[in-house]
Amino acid sequence: MNRRTLILGAGGALALVGVGGAYRVLRNHEAALAPWAAAARPQPDVRLHAFAHAILAPNPHNRQPWLIRLIGSDEAVLSCDLERRLPVTDPFDRQITIGFGCFIAIAEIAAAERGRRLEVEAFPGGEPGERLDKRPIALLRFVTDSAVAPDPLMAAVLRRRSVKRPFDMARPVADDLLRRLAQIDGGGVRFGAANDTAMVTAIKRLAWEAWQVEARTDRTWRETTDLMRIGSAEIEADPDGVSIGGPIMNALAALGQINRAAMNDRSSSAFRTGEDRYRAIFENSPAFVWLSTSDEGRRSQLAAGRAYLRTNLLASSLGLSIHPVSQALQEFPEMLQQRTAMERLLGGGRVQMLARLGYGEASPPTPRWPLAAKLVG
Repeated sequence: MNRRTLILGAGGALALVGVGGAYRVLRNHEAALAPWAAAARPQPDVRLHAFAHAILAPNPHNRQPWLIRLIGSDEAVLSCDLERRLPVTDPFDRQITIGFGCFIAIAEIAAAERGRRLEVEAFPGGEPGERLDKRPIALLRFVTDSAVAPDPLMAAVLRRRSVKRPFDMARPVADDLLRRLAQIDGGGVRFGAANDTAMVTAIKRLAWEAWQVEARTDRTWRETTDLMRIGSAEIEADPDGVSIGGPIMNALAALGQINRAAMNDRSSSAFRTGEDRYRAIFENSPAFVWLSTSDEGRRSQLAAGRAYLRTNLLASSLGLSIHPVSQALQEFPEMLQQRTAMERLLGGGRVQMLARLGYGEASPPTPRWPLAAKLVG
């Protein structure tokens, strides 16, 4: 990828690919974004209403590993699609389990909107060991309860984003906003935050170092590039993983200038451009928040996911942007030094989530599989 290609813009890209390639350049992956609009449409079954929102939950590498089996008229079993884990960067399925906590939290919020209390029986078939298995993550019961009040965070569910862009360093995150975020009921999960220059600088240094460790370790970086969906056609075919779309990216893909081979080549312009982009993202981070637990248990991981989701929604309600940066928390061997240093810096315990916080440009929603694709018999 040369500099001229990078600065072409959509119009120049169209000229290069020619008339025959124009459709591929201009097409958008609207079908992959349809679940966001579908969630707003009425559902007669309160479970489908809840799950139409829950499938929009943040989850690692957008793998969307949920499998949902409806039981009777008011229950559902939630399980993990074992083919949608991240065995290299998430060898103990900790991050995947946190994603299920996010899913359950949104289901709980959406159920309350319809006057239902969500009872959650975690791991009804027994708690898994080092890896998740076919046993259920949770049994969910939707109980009619006149005492249930709508959750004010529901208004932010469809607006929630992970903003993977530089934040405005001229707009600091005020102390009172961090205090409001700290009031989230974490169910035993500890909340931490920093907006002072010294602490933020230390976190940024470690977080960027961790990103480089993941990106420059062949097997961990390949796990990411294997999940890249480059161009709208790939995104529509597989609306999960790391989506790279839009007219310019479509054109570069059509020209063969951006592909997995280029992203895996550390000397390529494609890799260096991505590295520069993420360096700017980390540098332009005025504050950080993190969530930690006292143990490594699966229930603590679910609780961390629930607390992160509510933190994310509240941040959106307060006009803040949030972006999880999990690299320094990962358990693959090459990351041990950074993980140990980060947990020491953040006060000990098991840090389950770390996220940038600030004010960023509006981001579009990320692709999702439709709810029907996640329902199993």
